[in-house]
Amino acid sequence: MLKKENIKKYLYEINEALAEKNIKGEICLYGGAVMCLVFNARPSTKDVDAIFKPSKIIRDISRLIAEKYDLDKNWLNDGVKGFLVEHPQKIIFNWSHLNVYVADPEYLLAMKALAARVDSTDKEDIIYLINALKFKKSEQIFNLIEKYYPKNQIKPATQFFIEELFEK
Repeated sequence: MLKKENIKKYLYEINEALAEKNIKGEICLYGGAVMCLVFNARPSTKDVDAIFKPSKIIRDISRLIAEKYDLDKNWLNDGVKGFLVEHPQKIIFNWSHLNVYVADPEYLLAMKALAARVDSTDKEDIIYLINALKFKKSEQIFNLIEKYYPKNQIKPATQFFIEELFEK
């Protein structure tokens, strides 16, 4: 598991490696890493979901970091890229050769709710984001999802999951 302080340390090491190559890079974080770094909603995450550029160079650097610290080689991965749509971001680290961004909380909630992976830490993350955004009705969540994704992408499992959260 990757703790908040380690995630920041590894990201900064990417900055340092980019500086050695005199290359500027960008990373936008999603999922558990944001829940740890920005919200302090949980102590750790299993990996860092992100999009990054230059992708090959950052991927190579992240694998060297994985070897150095005995991490999974995909501790930093871009598997999330297939689920992304245009969304607001804010910068959290503006280092010499790396800017690190995070998706805004509304987008994270829409993304996590759409996935509806209730057997993972997503459920706790969704509840945290609902409370942080002060949403009181399931309709607010569905409207938020539809702001970013077509209505036909909302699975019945998502609908039941969200409605169940607000029944309690």
